Amino acid sequence: MFKRVLLKLSGEFLAGENGFGISPETTAGLARRIIGALDGTDVELAVVIGGGNLWRGARNGQGMDPATADYIGMLGTVMNAMALQDAMEAAGKPTRIMSAIHMQQVAEPYIRRRAMRHLEKGRVVIFGGGNGAPFFTTDTTSTLRALEIGADVVLMAKNAVDGVYDSDPRKNPDAKRYEQLTHMDVVERRLEVMDATALTLCMDKGLPIVVFDIFEEGNLARLFRGERVGTLIQSQS
Repeated sequence: MFKRVLLKLSGEFLAGENGFGISPETTAGLARRIIGALDGTDVELAVVIGGGNLWRGARNGQGMDPATADYIGMLGTVMNAMALQDAMEAAGKPTRIMSAIHMQQVAEPYIRRRAMRHLEKGRVVIFGGGNGAPFFTTDTTSTLRALEIGADVVLMAKNAVDGVYDSDPRKNPDAKRYEQLTHMDVVERRLEVMDATALTLCMDKGLPIVVFDIFEEGNLARLFRGERVGTLIQSQS
């Protein structure tokens, strides 16, 4: 059973049907789903959320300096963190945002030991602002923060994809889902789980990853209870 987990969310989870921006109703529903899964457990939860619903540097930043485009994306993750915090606290769960880019009016500066203390006190900690540097994805931020805070696992939340497949299940009805893989399996089979930098860091440090569908009812609660859900990626299969 996991004691401390890092949940990686896509920014698109906040967008609703429009696929862009922030839908308060959709965000509130996601917050309730997370809080409901936490109820009755001792799990300490940290969250990293992407910014793709607001900005994708490779697409929206064409013609811009790449570093500038990435910084804009990092600011987008703070906006999403604020929206998720608002929804979680409206549902009664104490939450703290910690940003790698200092903006003290809306978020605490990221300090590792303070983040761990928040978790010990039962607060959900949302990490915003990436890792404070351009050219890294929120996948890498998730892995880095998970290792820093001593998380037991990185939970990679997906929408309507219940694990890792050998091909895209939305295009290939005969795609095979893996129950369990090693980090090296993911590398050798070129499976799209997370970016290469993040995966290599997980492999080097022996950090497990679980890829699962967060919107399938009960999945997150089952994971928090220590049940097998989705695809487990770890050092030894």
